[in-house]
Order: sequence, then C-alpha cells, then structure tokens
Amino acid sequence: MSYLEVNDLKIHFPIKGGIFGGTVGHVKAVDGVSFSLEKGKTYGLVGESGSGKTTTGRSIIGLNDITSGSVLFDGQNITDIRRAGSDVRRNIQMIFQDPYSSLNPKKRVADIVAEPLRNFEKLTKKEERKRVQELMELVGLSPESILKYPHEFSGGQRQRIGIARAIALKPKLIIADEPVSALDVSVQAQVLNFMKEIQKELDLTYLFISHDLGVIKHMCDHIGIMYKGRYVEEGTATDIFNEPQHIYTKRLVAAIPDIDPNKREEKRKFREEVKLEYEKSFNDYFDEEGLAYKLQPVSDTHLVALPEKG
Repeated sequence: MSYLEVNDLKIHFPIKGGIFGGTVGHVKAVDGVSFSLEKGKTYGLVGESGSGKTTTGRSIIGLNDITSGSVLFDGQNITDIRRAGSDVRRNIQMIFQDPYSSLNPKKRVADIVAEPLRNFEKLTKKEERKRVQELMELVGLSPESILKYPHEFSGGQRQRIGIARAIALKPKLIIADEPVSALDVSVQAQVLNFMKEIQKELDLTYLFISHDLGVIKHMCDHIGIMYKGRYVEEGTATDIFNEPQHIYTKRLVAAIPDIDPNKREEKRKFREEVKLEYEKSFNDYFDEEGLAYKLQPVSDTHLVALPEKG
C-alpha cells in the first residue's frame, strides 16, 4: 500500500469580478493530479512557475483548501488535514523555499526550532533546550548557536535551521518546497546531500518540489512533471531522464547543463532538436486550450499525456 496517495486532486481558486464582486470564474491551479509515494522514498514534483506543483504540496499540508479529490496518508484520509488528529499533523512537516523569510528574524534560533515542540509536546525548559541542541548537532550546526538570530547565519545554515525545525517532532513525511532554489549553487549540493543523509538516518519520506530537473535527478526515485495544473508525464527517474516522451519533459531535460565536456556537443544537438520539435509539434501534445491530455501508459511505470488514439 502507498504511504501517501493523492487521487484526482483539484484546487480551483475563485475569480471575483462584476459590480457586486461575485465569482465570475475559477483558476484551475491543480486540475486532476494523482500520484502515490512509497515509504522511505522521494517523489519529485516538477514544473515551471505556475504549474501547480507548490499548490499541490501546500494543499496536502492544509495551507490551501482542496476543491475535490482525496489525500490518504498511511491509510488515513487526510483530505482536510486540519480536522485530522494531532498525530497526523505532527507527522507531516514542510521545508519552505526561502530559508530567510521562513524564519522569524526577531526570534533566536532556540525559539524557532522549539516552536513545534511547544505546540505538540510538554517539555521542561531543560528538556526543550537539550532537544534543540541535539537537533542543531544533527543538522551540522553548533549547539551554542541556538542563541543567535537568523541573520547571523549563511543561507545554507539558515536552511539547515529550517530543516531542524521540520524534523523536531520526528515526522514521517517531509514536503520540501524548492528547498535549495534560494541558495548559491555551491551550497545547494551540500544541503541536498545532507537531506539524503538524514532521510536514511531518520527513515524519512520526501515529497520534493522543484523547477530544477537537475536537483530532482539528484534526489528522486519517482517523478511527476506538471504543466498548467496537470501532469504531462510521470515515471521513474530512469523513465524521465533516459526516455522522456512528452515534448515539455524533453524541453526540461534538455535544459539541464552537462558538466561532462565529452557530452556537451551531444547535449547541444539534443537541445536544438527539442527546440525545433517544441515549436513545430506543440499542438500535438496539448489540446485546443493549451492543456495536457489525459495520461496514457507507455510502460508499467511510465505514463505520458497524449491524445487517445481513435
């Protein structure tokens, strides 16, 4: 059984207008997304800005209302997670995109990391301080630094603080929303490798959201590619990177820089081929409204949004 199961998820935001400010339409931010995630694995949601990937992640944790569809976690229906028990809420935590804006600049690190502990556990001051110091050590920061403020840390260190806060309650599922996009490239690899290390150590399951397929390739076992609220392709990492089928996926794969000098010319040719195919064949991959078709299986693990053969 899947650990996290999302079924036909739809998140539509009303458009207000007219003289009386009534609802005149809806923005279909997420329009029928389904996927499943196995325990201990990492599932990647990929897409450009406006694709609906972040909205999907935020809806699972209750930060966006779900219009229709269902979300199951460890066999329990959590479609409205705000009504779920405290055990569910503490077992799903989120790492946010910007490590600076997600940390209260007026609070010391000790209070930032301790916040979830204070909400869910009854610890003495001594127990709380010890736990926060242990978390700081776990994420590779000095226990003494808990008395500092966020601005006294580098970007990578601030994201480690955000990770410490996310794992404070020993959750089972982490939703990581663009966790390294605000960091320098030189720091990104450090944070990603660290996330993989603590995943093994703490038996974590990740839903990893990113616009960067290079980052997704490094982190994920299974991947869903989103465009305008719908899936265009889903499959294993091998499916997506070795056998991309949808033109939108091909374009994302082509955009990944290749550091191997022996493959740069091959990658350049692939990029040019994809560019020409995208310009020539866009209408073959999307309907009249520019939206993806329904996913069709091309193998046991690989689904692609293509028009049904008549």
